[in-house]
Amino acid sequence: MAGEKNAFSVGSKSYTAVAVNTAARAGEWIKSKLGEFANLDVKTSHHDLVTEVDKGAEAMIKKLILTYFPSHSFLGEEGAEPGADGAIKALEKVREQEYVWIVDPLDGTTNFIHGFPFFSVSIALAHKGEVIVGVVYDPSKDEMFVAEKGKGAYLKGRRMHVSHDARLSESLLATGLPTDKTVNLPANLRGIQALSPQVRNIRIVGSAALHLAYVAAGRLSGFWEIGLNAWDLAAGSLLVTESGGKITDLHGNPYELSTRNVMVSNGMIHDDFRKALDEADAVV
Repeated sequence: MAGEKNAFSVGSKSYTAVAVNTAARAGEWIKSKLGEFANLDVKTSHHDLVTEVDKGAEAMIKKLILTYFPSHSFLGEEGAEPGADGAIKALEKVREQEYVWIVDPLDGTTNFIHGFPFFSVSIALAHKGEVIVGVVYDPSKDEMFVAEKGKGAYLKGRRMHVSHDARLSESLLATGLPTDKTVNLPANLRGIQALSPQVRNIRIVGSAALHLAYVAAGRLSGFWEIGLNAWDLAAGSLLVTESGGKITDLHGNPYELSTRNVMVSNGMIHDDFRKALDEADAVV
């Protein structure tokens, strides 16, 4: 359809192709720097870290994207002030723009600095507030997860589908450990304690974008975390929905770019998943 073509390309410049190529170039550069970063800075806490590799990757991604689409807006993690307030303000500045690229250049910085091979490049494009392209690239495994709105989600040329786990007892979940120690971390820990006896197991591996991609690929049944940002979630949100999954906030409201407390699932376990978190007082 002509309308679909216009949604994802300008002339011969495909939004998805640019996102894929940019993620691949940034990811390979990041991988080449593994174990070689020179500067490590703390943002909001010793759990919230940034290196010159994060900043260099974001500069590379921004330059490449805006070379093709100079009229588009750009929202990147390293261009925002640290902390929740900084992330919220950064989103507010661009959310009324027609096209916004939303980028986490290195999701999983703590893993990266320790040489733990679970980190990713996350690139999304939102049109009038709705994500229409989502790419998450894992350079360690050379896995590129790609989704276009209405066209499905793919890994290595094969269409992805969420898992068929119908009950919590069959499910493998993932979560994270929020940087905020006063409210978010205790709430997430209550969720872990409550869900652990009810599910097959829980993983905490340190990259929200990859957790979302793994739900989309059927490797995880679900994921939840408190205190995330648009760049953590935007690309992965489309991967999940285009693979048949469900993403909401912890109260069950539909995902939008401002969602910070999120739960994702294959859809079949979603209600029981949310109920378990609610009963554990793990919903903020």
